[in-house]
Amino acid sequence: MILHELISYDLLRVIWWGLLGVLLIGFALTDGFDMGVGALLPFTAQTDVERRIVINTVGPVWEGNQVWFILGGGAIFAAWPPLYAVSFSGFYLAMFAVLACFIVRPVAFKYRSKRDGYSWRNRWDWALFVSGAAPALLFGVAVGNVIQGVPFHFTDDLHTIYEGAWYAKFIGLLDPFSLLAGVVSLSMLVMHGGAWLTVKTTGEVQKRARAYGSIAALVAVATYALAGIWLAYGISGYRIVGEVVADGPSNPLYFQVERTASWLSAYADRPWIAIAPVLGILGGLLTFAGLRAGREITTLLFSKLAILGVISSVGLTMFPFIMPSSSDPRSSLTVWNSSSSHLTLFIMLVVTVIFMPLILAYTAWVYRVLWGKVTAKDVTENSHSVY
Repeated sequence: MILHELISYDLLRVIWWGLLGVLLIGFALTDGFDMGVGALLPFTAQTDVERRIVINTVGPVWEGNQVWFILGGGAIFAAWPPLYAVSFSGFYLAMFAVLACFIVRPVAFKYRSKRDGYSWRNRWDWALFVSGAAPALLFGVAVGNVIQGVPFHFTDDLHTIYEGAWYAKFIGLLDPFSLLAGVVSLSMLVMHGGAWLTVKTTGEVQKRARAYGSIAALVAVATYALAGIWLAYGISGYRIVGEVVADGPSNPLYFQVERTASWLSAYADRPWIAIAPVLGILGGLLTFAGLRAGREITTLLFSKLAILGVISSVGLTMFPFIMPSSSDPRSSLTVWNSSSSHLTLFIMLVVTVIFMPLILAYTAWVYRVLWGKVTAKDVTENSHSVY
């Protein structure tokens, strides 16, 4: 027996579908509060010292947190090549905007406090705000588009065709449901940023973080519930017609796919997945209660629980679809028809089993070493060594 055949092809596909979800959730749990803190910067900090306090709550960890974004992109490229091809071409301009923000943000961190002028620092502060808020919004917009279906199709020789002019690849993404999904994402990460600032700051900054974070928590819960209602009654889903061959060839045209009345039919087939949206709403409400009550660690954990529930609910509701096609349902990408080869998935799993624990251990060690609150004294006494 060849070694990679110890794990069946269909099981490896499910494992890598789950691992992709883990990487995306890991990115939201870590770099998510970085984006949330950036989006909160103009509202939680009124003086230069307060702004430096807010910035330095994420200053030591933001680079490590972006590892999850890189791992997620690498996993899509290696484990789901058709998904990488379609998403990075169809969402090209949106992805370009996100990457531009991720380039501007470290520059803003590094250069913001190099000069003392108010206008100089103010410009970089707004750069940090935009580079935090814009990606948080666009990630949700992208998810909203995926849920509705993306206008692409494959030719008989598997060449990808994306419908519409080049500018439509950005403007066309901004439909009402996708914008609502963007608001869910933005408010959820602002809530997470508020919970993080509650843990890492004191005084007036902490009070403002609690106030704005609690508002964001309510907005996140309300818009997430509204999106669920819209999904139930206003957006059709997809289903595979006929026999599902879970270990078949990776050919996006292998299955016949049709539109269905609603994505929520998945909850009739797999009732246990209802735990995900319940965690999303419950986590958001508990975060709101924790922020109002002044709790710190538990509030941050509840915020992470909300993010886990919200993101998981999308993947579990759509399974086995990864990216459905609105213009040609037969071209829809699923777990069963768009993965890499059996051997590739096995080798990647071996590498992941070796290196993922190292990444987790290193990340935990970094957070342990850098744990504690950032105070005005820390900033003023170490003015030349902190952001």
